[in-house]
Amino acid sequence: MATVVAPDAALRASRFFRSSIGAKFAMALTGLGLVGFVFMHMVGNLQIFLGPEAINRYAAFLKGLGELLWVARLGLLAMVAVHVASAVRLVKLNREARPVAYQFSGSVQLSYASRTMPMSGVIILAFLVYHLLHFTVGSTHPEYFALHDEWGRHDVYSMVVLSFQSWTLVGFYVLAQALLCMHLSHGVSSLFQSLGINFPAANSVIRGLGPAVAWTLFVGNVSIPLACALGFVLPAVGAHGS
Repeated sequence: MATVVAPDAALRASRFFRSSIGAKFAMALTGLGLVGFVFMHMVGNLQIFLGPEAINRYAAFLKGLGELLWVARLGLLAMVAVHVASAVRLVKLNREARPVAYQFSGSVQLSYASRTMPMSGVIILAFLVYHLLHFTVGSTHPEYFALHDEWGRHDVYSMVVLSFQSWTLVGFYVLAQALLCMHLSHGVSSLFQSLGINFPAANSVIRGLGPAVAWTLFVGNVSIPLACALGFVLPAVGAHGS
């Protein structure tokens, strides 16, 4: 029986992504896509400050995308899986390349954000699972997930506001956002190098881009739970369960 030989291009691609450089490239590429999603997600969620009509109409629009929305969700989950798998592979390759730890750790020259990337990544992944159960599946707070507005639409506005009346939940979300942004402050700046983008004249801008993106996302995302908890955003009148 004839042996099927994989094309050279496929073999080269496989070897590349199994290498440390390939793993960094995959992690940077998926990281770039995920940062874009997080930013768009924040912009959409900030519509809560425009009132129930704006955020509920936006949520209804997304739901109306039907199968296209699920394609986007599955694509995002695939990016998360590749990002995590690439990070795990990098850790494994680094340990294999240095089986004996240095007597004096070089990490003293690294930023705190870069040294805690694996830890913050794990906590962010756990937060993502909870966030999906909370606002997408509705299994953690079903009494709020069942709310509908006067037009019969899913009352996302009241669900968010009522959920964030709990300071424990607010604290958890703020902590998760702090870890996410600490993760991004290093990751966004380093992904350019991982993608092979290097312009010496723009290095200072690139170094500052990570913290700028991180702080923008942090302020935007934590403003929602804090505004709800402090009473700046109030529950809609007349929300009712299904």
